Amino acid sequence: MKIFLLAGLLLVLGAAPAQAQGEPQLPSLPNSAEISLKVERDGALSVVEAVSVPSEGTMTRRIPLRTAAPRDRDRIIGVRDVVIEGAGSSELTDDAFTVKLKGGTSIVRYTVDGAVSESDGLTRVAWQLAGGWDSRLELVRASFAAPAIPNAVTCYAGPEGSRAHCGTAQIAHSGLTRFSQQGLAAGQRMEISVELPGGTVPANARLEPSKTFAGAFVLTAPVGWAWGGFALALVGAAVALVLLRRRDRWPGGALPVRLLTGKDDKAAFASPDGVLPGQVGTVLTGRADAVDLAATVIDLAVRNYLWVSEEPGELTAWRLVRRNPPDEQLTAFERAVFDALLPDERESVLLTEIRSARIGIETVRDALEDSVVDRRWHSRLPGKLTRVGLRICFYGLFLTVLLALTVGYAQLGLIVIAAGAVLAVAARWLPVRTGAGVTLHRRLLGVRDALLETKAAAVPKLEREVLLSRALPYALALGEQEQWAAGFAALKGPPKIYWYGKETAEEVEFARVSDFTAALVGTFAATRQGRRLEA
Repeated sequence: MKIFLLAGLLLVLGAAPAQAQGEPQLPSLPNSAEISLKVERDGALSVVEAVSVPSEGTMTRRIPLRTAAPRDRDRIIGVRDVVIEGAGSSELTDDAFTVKLKGGTSIVRYTVDGAVSESDGLTRVAWQLAGGWDSRLELVRASFAAPAIPNAVTCYAGPEGSRAHCGTAQIAHSGLTRFSQQGLAAGQRMEISVELPGGTVPANARLEPSKTFAGAFVLTAPVGWAWGGFALALVGAAVALVLLRRRDRWPGGALPVRLLTGKDDKAAFASPDGVLPGQVGTVLTGRADAVDLAATVIDLAVRNYLWVSEEPGELTAWRLVRRNPPDEQLTAFERAVFDALLPDERESVLLTEIRSARIGIETVRDALEDSVVDRRWHSRLPGKLTRVGLRICFYGLFLTVLLALTVGYAQLGLIVIAAGAVLAVAARWLPVRTGAGVTLHRRLLGVRDALLETKAAAVPKLEREVLLSRALPYALALGEQEQWAAGFAALKGPPKIYWYGKETAEEVEFARVSDFTAALVGTFAATRQGRRLEA
């Protein structure tokens, strides 16, 4: 008798440590479960379930691993290290953990990741002790152990979403928390939430955007980094745009230019960078007008492609006469001007006929803009970037819809749309003038200053005729033709204009050239207003 009592005492003493280590008691009723939960130091939740299944019966539990959370997010649970002792099997997929048990008592062991969260300075552990069973549970009892004594516990039982409290939820003096609930119908759950002091164990709760259209637009860490990168790029682009616009608007003062560039100060006039008179307005102000068209006509006459004559009569009438055919020395823009004035091998044209034909800068604008771009003084980049930005917006819209209907992260598509829109808008503010164009701008201002500073009397007599005519188209384009011509007209013996004359042998008055340039500008634009330059 004493031997049996001693053996029983040893069994009791041996069972106590096992239960203290997290082993649940075996259920005493069919269709019941004894559960032991333990929060490990690393935040993992160790679960041991002892389930009693009626003989000749089966019980199946399905635990969803992806459940709905607030703000269009899903809570993701991980289950690992599954071991079943008894008659049963398990299946683990990305979406669910399923256990199938046969008659008798089985013990199911597994580890859960993602049950621990941190908020408001507290560590919270949440888990469904029972839920997803296809059979009624007569009794569910559970114990919960953690590295710290809980501050508070909550337990709900019944249908999903109900707020009916469990039969028992209490914290023992030892820190072990116990829960119990009777009579859970098939499909009903028993759900606990335990509050621990903040930082008791590391949080491992994992939230992902829900697989819905709204969830696809949830702000996640990768999307947040993408928005941050976009913001940094936007700031950098804004700084670059401000600097480019500042350089374009305030390019700096005039660069010194010498008009007499030949050997021994002979009048070998050369325009800076080979810029043509008709291109001056586009380089300086970004647009061309009638003055630039008139300057091109004067330049063609100076270079012996045209001859300017006066028609006899009471009122002065000027005629442009073909002198030499256009050749490879003319740019596409100059040839377009020549062909607009004298089309189809026409030999001459009156200024009044030019006005009637409505020949204006619009006629040759494309060729002029092409010539400035070809010399890399202007760039077509702003227009190209506008079109690229619009295309990026379209691609971003397509990407947004595609991501929203597939893998999520649809805000990446919104970032692409925003980038395209910013590019299309910013391109409109991007200066078309390049660095070379800015430098040429300053040199043209230097040409203007040189024209104003040049004293006609200081020019060698043999070089006056060439310098006067070669610089005249540029003086006209720069708005200084009257002062330039007046300086030479004031000389005791003004130079002759070799490209201008009357049909008679009568000598031409020098002042008539100034009248012709004014009439030419007025013919193209019905105005005698020149261009005002900004230093």
